[in-house]
Amino acid sequence: MRTQETSTPRTQAVDRLTNLPVEPRSEFVVKVQDINDNEPKFLDGPYLAGVPEMSPLGTMVVQVAATDADDPTYGNSARVVYSIIHGQPYFSVEPKTGVIRTALPNMDRETRDQYVLVIQAKDMVGQMGGLSGTTSVTVTLTDVNDNPPRFTHKSYQYTVLESLPVQSVVARIKAADADIGSNAEMDYRIMDGDGPGMFNITTDENTQEGVIILLKPLDFETKSSFSLRIEATNRNIDSNFLSLGPFSDTTSVKVTVEDVNEPPVFSTPLSKMSVSEDAKVGTSIGRVSAHDPDTSNSGIRYSIDRNTDLERFFNVDALSGVISTAKPLDREANSVHNLTIFAIESREFTRSTAHAHRPGIALITVLDINDNAPVFAIDYETLLCENAMPGQVIQTISAVDKDEPLSGHRFYFALAAPVAGNLNFTLRDNKDNTASILTKRGGFRRREQPVYRLPVLIVDSGSPALSSTNTLSVRVCDCDSDGVALSCGAVAYTSTGLSTGALLAILGCIITLLVMVLLIVTMRRRRKEPLILEEERDIRENIVRYDDEGGGEEDTEAFDMVTLRNLNVIRDPNVRRDVTPDTPTFFHYPTASRPSYKSLPDNVVFREFIWERLKDADVDPSAPPYDSLQTYAFEGSGSVAESLSSLESLSTDSDQNYDYLSNWGPRFKKLADLYGNSDGTSVFS
Repeated sequence: MRTQETSTPRTQAVDRLTNLPVEPRSEFVVKVQDINDNEPKFLDGPYLAGVPEMSPLGTMVVQVAATDADDPTYGNSARVVYSIIHGQPYFSVEPKTGVIRTALPNMDRETRDQYVLVIQAKDMVGQMGGLSGTTSVTVTLTDVNDNPPRFTHKSYQYTVLESLPVQSVVARIKAADADIGSNAEMDYRIMDGDGPGMFNITTDENTQEGVIILLKPLDFETKSSFSLRIEATNRNIDSNFLSLGPFSDTTSVKVTVEDVNEPPVFSTPLSKMSVSEDAKVGTSIGRVSAHDPDTSNSGIRYSIDRNTDLERFFNVDALSGVISTAKPLDREANSVHNLTIFAIESREFTRSTAHAHRPGIALITVLDINDNAPVFAIDYETLLCENAMPGQVIQTISAVDKDEPLSGHRFYFALAAPVAGNLNFTLRDNKDNTASILTKRGGFRRREQPVYRLPVLIVDSGSPALSSTNTLSVRVCDCDSDGVALSCGAVAYTSTGLSTGALLAILGCIITLLVMVLLIVTMRRRRKEPLILEEERDIRENIVRYDDEGGGEEDTEAFDMVTLRNLNVIRDPNVRRDVTPDTPTFFHYPTASRPSYKSLPDNVVFREFIWERLKDADVDPSAPPYDSLQTYAFEGSGSVAESLSSLESLSTDSDQNYDYLSNWGPRFKKLADLYGNSDGTSVFS
C-alpha cells in the first residue's frame, strides 16, 4: 500500500575506528511507484432521487460520483468510468460524469412509481484488470396532474324521507382520479336541476367526495322527486397536459322523496285571545285550527298540555278546537295564560304520541274588571305632637288597588261617617290620589287620650266603584321644640311629689312582700295530709284533697270527676255549705213539680253543681287572684242508712236532732261531731 510517494534520506561515510566523517553529507531521492490496488468507492451512496412522471427522454435524474484512492497522475489506476448494471431500459448513466437520465419517454407513475438502479464505477478506464465498486439509486416518479376526474356512473339515484331535516346530507358522490395529492383535488357544482335552491354540494377535503346538502324542507305532497346535473373539476390543472383533458366530468343525480305521516300543522302557530276575568265557567274564548298536510287529510283532535295549565283553568273541545273557561279567573293572580295545544290525527290519538307532534301556542290575556277595593299603600305610623297647632298636616296618605284600569287609578278620600264631624281631625283630598290628615285643634294630651283611631274611607273610580274603610292610628307624643317625638303612648300616673327613687323603693318593698307570701304559701302546700286512711275512719267519710294548682275553670285533671257523679252535697259560700242551694237550674221545671236535687239525673246534678260553684267562686271576694283548686265535701248516696246529710232537711226549714249519731258506734263518730252540736254550724262555716 502506498502511504508515501517520495522520501529524501541523507548519508555520510564515517571512519569505523575513529568514527570521524571521511566525506561530507550527501542526499538522494527515493520515489515509490503506484500500483492499482484500490477499487472505486461511492462515498455518498446509496442514492435517493425523484423525477416527475411523463418526463421527456434524457431528463436528468441524479449524478453519482465514485472516488479511487490510487494515484490519478500515474497510469489509469484512478481513471473511473460509470455503467448501469440494473435499471435498463428505463434509465441510463453517462460513463464519465455519472449523470443518470431517463431512457424512456412518458413513464407513468400510475403504472409504476419506483425504480431501483445499480450503478457500477470501474477504474483503469474500464479495461480488463480494473477494479470496480457499485451503489444503488432509488428513483421515484413524482405525480403530475395527467389524469382528469371521471364519474364511475353516468347517473345516480337516491331516496330520502320528506321529514329529513334541513342541512342534512342527502347523498355523497365521487369522481375517480388516479392522481394523488393536490393533483386529485376537485370542486363540485350543481349545473342545473328542477329544484333550484333546494340543494347544495360541497367537497369533503379528506375524501374528495361531493356532499349534497338539503337547504329547504321537503314536501312529498308538493314535489316527490328532483333531478340534478353535477360537475366535478380538477382544482389544479397542468397546462402541459391539457391535451389529455378535459379535466372535468358530469353526471346526473335523481333524488326521490318518500312520504311520511306528518303531524297536523296549525294554521297560526301563535293564537292570541282575551277573556274578562268575570267570565262565567264555560265561556268560549277563541278557536285554534290545524290541518293534516298528508293526502289522507284525516280528522284532527285537540288537547291542552296540562303542564302549561296545571290548575285546569281552560278546556279545549277535542273536535272543534274551541277553548273555553273551566274555572273562575282572577287577573290579579295570573293575567296571562300561555297554553300549549296539541293537534293529533284521530287515528293515533294517544298520550304517548301527543308529545312527538308540533304543538300550537294559545296566549290568553285576562282582561281586568274592578273587583278589588283600594287600601292604604302602607301601614302608616302617625305621630302627633302635644304642641301641634290647629290646621297642621300630620300625615299624608295614599292608596293602592290591585286592579289596573286602562285610564289609570283615581282615588277619593274622606273620613268615615262615624267620625266625619269630629272635633280633633279633618281630611283634605289632594285630588292627586293622596290625602292629608290635619288637626282641628291644639292642646292634645297623652294623659287624656294617647291614641286616636280615624276610619278613612277610600273610593276608586271603577264601574261600579268600590270602597274600603281603613283605620289610621294617631299616637300622641311628647316632642321637643323641633317637632321630634321623644315619647309616645299612654302615661303612667304617679302621686305628686314622689321622686323616682321613692317609687323604686316602694316597688322593691312590694316585690319583697310578694316573695315572702309566695314562700309561705309554698311551705304550707308541702304539708300534705297522709293518703293512708286511719283504721277508724270510714271510706264514706273520706274527703280527698288535691293541693296542686289547677288550670282554671276548665281544669278537670286535679280531681276525679267520677267521684262527683253520685254526690248530692253542694257547697254554698253564703249559707251553710252542706245544704242544697236554692238557685234555679238550667232546666225549667214548674214550681210545684220541681224535683229535689236528689231526684235529678246524675248528669244534671253534676252540671248544676259545677255551674253554681263556678258562680260562687267568681263573686267570692276572699278567693285568691290566681287559679286555685276548689274542693267540696260530699257523701255518697249508696249508704244502707240512706242519707244522713242535713242538706234536704234544712231545705224544708225543719230542725232535727242528730245526737243519736253518737250511739251508732265509732264509724259515725265524725258525723256525730259535725251534726250533733247544738249550734248547728258545719265544718265548712
